[in-house]
Amino acid sequence: MATSGMQAPSPLQADTPGERARAIREMFSAIAPRYDLLNHLLSLNIDRAWRRRAVDHLGWESRPDGFYLDACAGTYDLSIELARRQAFEGKVIAIDFAYGMLREGFSKIARHRISSMCADALMLPMASGSLDGAMVAFGVRNLTDIGAGLGEFRRVLRPGGRLTILDFALPPRQPLKGLYLLYFKRLLPWVGRLISKHSFAYTYLPESVLRFAEPRQLGELMSSAGFASVEWKMMAGGIACLWWGVRDG
Repeated sequence: MATSGMQAPSPLQADTPGERARAIREMFSAIAPRYDLLNHLLSLNIDRAWRRRAVDHLGWESRPDGFYLDACAGTYDLSIELARRQAFEGKVIAIDFAYGMLREGFSKIARHRISSMCADALMLPMASGSLDGAMVAFGVRNLTDIGAGLGEFRRVLRPGGRLTILDFALPPRQPLKGLYLLYFKRLLPWVGRLISKHSFAYTYLPESVLRFAEPRQLGELMSSAGFASVEWKMMAGGIACLWWGVRDG
């Protein structure tokens, strides 16, 4: 965790994947106390609906008593969305490599079928083929090697297990694209700094989205990693995107 009065360099200034991973871990641990508030405020609460859509595409109904991974889980909002589904009788395993995020959400999961562990999505501590589904919300673009992360998700899934990914995207059409960029690059960083007291975390957010793979590119990466029936759907005019695919044989 970043030390008091001193913030680690921005992940965008890192020279190596290891330095970038360390900077991302320290950044998220530092903003954890205001993370939920800012998520809902800056998305106008639309992020809750996006998470519902992600769980809707997970296919958990075929194995309601199964084991499901929430990678880059943060403060467990996606885990909780699955765990509180009426017919769900399984278990969610929530992992994140920023312990400060997991710790911030401990009180939220006390009554749910959720266990957590501090672990890196690039080195998942699960046996191959041991999980029935996997999901990631707003975390894939922060991986230092997206292809390797997708490979790990495939490894831990049983054949036929589904992966769903939710993340930000860039609206393809004007005038929404221009308005979104104005909000995303000007207003959002200002509000984020004001509330989180962190100098660059909410500048990193739009910059990381702009550097993120296009929806088709991420879909192709999923296919290359061994997922079949890969599809994606833009939401809210392209502000967010949902991808899903099934681990092939």
